[in-house]
Amino acid sequence: MTYNNLVDEIKKLPLDEKEDLKNLLDKYLIEEKRRSIYENYKESLSEVKEGKVKFSSNIDKLKKKLN
Repeated sequence: MTYNNLVDEIKKLPLDEKEDLKNLLDKYLIEEKRRSIYENYKESLSEVKEGKVKFSSNIDKLKKKLN
């Protein structure tokens, strides 16, 4: 099924089913974003353990690292 076919089929649904579908999609998107945040967190922990991340409270050093 193509994206356009899917959209056409959704248009045919009754309002309550469209709302249910919207709620499901919202939940799936939230789960996916959470999973992505967690994966980034795990990657960051790994980089800290490997010494790839340097911490500093010196604002000038931080600005230089950004440039």
